[in-house]
Order: sequence, then C-alpha cells, then structure tokens
Amino acid sequence: MADTPNPIQKFLGGIDYPVSKDTILETARKEGADDDVLDALGRIPDGRYDAPTAISKAVSDSN
Repeated sequence: MADTPNPIQKFLGGIDYPVSKDTILETARKEGADDDVLDALGRIPDGRYDAPTAISKAVSDSN
C-alpha cells in the first residue's frame, strides 16, 4: 500500500491544521473515503497533525 498517502489526501481537502486524529477520521468519512483509507487513518497514532505531510508520514509509518 505504498501509494496510500496520496489517495488519502483527496479526502482531507480544506481541513484546518493543526488537526486531531478524530477530526481527520471524521473529515475522511464525510468526504466519502473507502474502508481502506479509513483503516489506514485509523492506524495512525493519536495526536495533532500540523500538515498533510505529517498525516502521510504517520500513515506510512503505521504500515
């Protein structure tokens, strides 16, 4: 799933940073993210993320 971070970002457009994991998941659900994306986001550590790259890194690190 090496290409996961890019598809994830399309479900997080317009999100205001910094953002919590809960808000990331809520936003992705509202934007129609599929189960694979939601599962990947669900595996990131709890915390606050200050940029899209931080979310992508957390997703990559959690695989």
